Amino acid sequence: MELEQQKEAYAKRGLGVAAISYDSLTTLQSFAARKGIGYPLLSDPGSKIIRTFGILNESFHPGQLPYGVPYPGMYIVDEHGIVRAKYFETDYVERDTAASILVRQFGANGTGATEIETPQLKLVSSASDATVSPGNRITLVVDLDLKPRMHVYAPGVTGGYIPIDWQIAALRSYAAQPIDWPQSHMLNLPVIHETVPVYTGQLRLTRDVTIAQPIKPGPLTVEGTFRYQACDDKACYPPRNIPLKWTFQVEPLDRQRAPR
Repeated sequence: MELEQQKEAYAKRGLGVAAISYDSLTTLQSFAARKGIGYPLLSDPGSKIIRTFGILNESFHPGQLPYGVPYPGMYIVDEHGIVRAKYFETDYVERDTAASILVRQFGANGTGATEIETPQLKLVSSASDATVSPGNRITLVVDLDLKPRMHVYAPGVTGGYIPIDWQIAALRSYAAQPIDWPQSHMLNLPVIHETVPVYTGQLRLTRDVTIAQPIKPGPLTVEGTFRYQACDDKACYPPRNIPLKWTFQVEPLDRQRAPR
């Protein structure tokens, strides 16, 4: 259903959308009609194609209800049939959202943007999704635009400099994954005879969050803090902490079974 909502965004990038599962043709027809799915749902009886791709979830055995399911994931294939990227999970109840992949793979803008400006930079926080379900892996985004001649220190800097940092409050309702740091560059500081890793100009930080299962439907808030110390070619400014907040609506999983 979430993929249906994003299919036009994929089409704008020259990508068609299709899904494959071990469900029967009649089961898929029932689901597509009930939920208004407009892209192809492909039936793989006996999980033949799933096995051929080597993605059968072997933690289940014959006789168990989920037996035959694949590891959930997405292949991104070019016009020559070459896989350019793949996103897969080892737990069948956890999976990347289609919007999260748009952000991570294609640099798409997030939703629900909030802008904060300080004397040294402008920060815009957003998220790949506004609505989530149990087991969804979504992406939080922090876009930074540093003022002219400003720089901030990258992780791994030594010598007492304070690197940028992004903390997420720990709650049982979600699990925050490590930050995806962009490539920094080395800046020579001739006055003090040092060379340090920094960021300048515009940069994007992303961080995946996995929604817990089970979780009650309703609003979900993720809060955090962005910390930085900015310097220009003359001085370093006191460290600052910027509060961050994302709000989502949790929707329950669809557990309605197809008629016999």
